[in-house]
Amino acid sequence: MKVLVIIPAYNEEKSIGNVIYEIRKHVPDADIVVVNDGSKDNTMEVAEKHGAIVLNMPFNVGIGGGMQTGYQFAFKNNYDYAVQIDADGQHNAADLPKLLAEAVQNDLVIGSRYVEQTSYKSSFMRRVGMIFFSGIVSMLTGQKFTDTTSGYRVANKKVISLYSSYYPMDYPEVEAIVYLKYKGCKLIEVSTEMRNRLEGESSITAIKSMYYMVKVTLSLLMNALRFAKVR
Repeated sequence: MKVLVIIPAYNEEKSIGNVIYEIRKHVPDADIVVVNDGSKDNTMEVAEKHGAIVLNMPFNVGIGGGMQTGYQFAFKNNYDYAVQIDADGQHNAADLPKLLAEAVQNDLVIGSRYVEQTSYKSSFMRRVGMIFFSGIVSMLTGQKFTDTTSGYRVANKKVISLYSSYYPMDYPEVEAIVYLKYKGCKLIEVSTEMRNRLEGESSITAIKSMYYMVKVTLSLLMNALRFAKVR
């Protein structure tokens, strides 16, 4: 099978090399593309040094624009599966073969921190947000989800095609699940271990978290109505 690993990256020069190394260790036959989202540091140079294909965005377009660019690359180059992995080292590439195995019978596989008990420890606000969104998405889709904000995912050809045409822009992981369910896709969560980021700090503050929850909730409800009308 032809596998592409998509790594959206913004100022991740300190961690991107190790992320690429781990992916090659556990899935040596996969191609790796780093979507360099307007980084101000040496993310591009480090990624190229470690043998990744680098797609340079002209300016910072955010995770949604970066991921859609990756999916468009996967679609145009006829990949069977596209993997989304964060550039900060939180996702454990050792779990990737397990996720790919589940993708044979599912359209999208989500690496979840909560479908089973793992060693991951989240902050109180992050945990509240995850529970909140899991409840909304489960209600809208009729399927239970435990980790709707996880960015560790494997998509098959059907999802690659859908995401190459449409991918939510702002904080897209939650809405992207609802979109696929309304398109009749089969989704599954698989337990994965996740770590604290290897380098740097998260840009998500308490205020941004509240703004995120309100904005994404409104977007989910509005788009659920839109998706229901067009399916």
